[in-house]
Amino acid sequence: MERIFAKSTLRLFWEKHPDSEQYLKTWYDTAMNSEWRTPADVKKSFANASVLKDSRIVFNIKGNAYRLIAKFNYEKQWIFIRFIGTHTDYDKIDANKI
Repeated sequence: MERIFAKSTLRLFWEKHPDSEQYLKTWYDTAMNSEWRTPADVKKSFANASVLKDSRIVFNIKGNAYRLIAKFNYEKQWIFIRFIGTHTDYDKIDANKI
């Protein structure tokens, strides 16, 4: 089972963007119930996810209205949420460094 740091980040986001709530809850539930050992495993669950360097993966949320960047520690089964925002917000950051 995965450990996700921190669900509160997701909750705060969906409180500001209520249309993202169900999508983020689905992402969270999928991640919590998966045993991803490689980026390819993640892509099996989320085909549209983009694999970046340094164990980061970008997820499209709500048909790409929002973006979520997570950093993975596959060995420990940890997921660290590094960013969540609108597509416009995403365009302003360096996804490989956040």
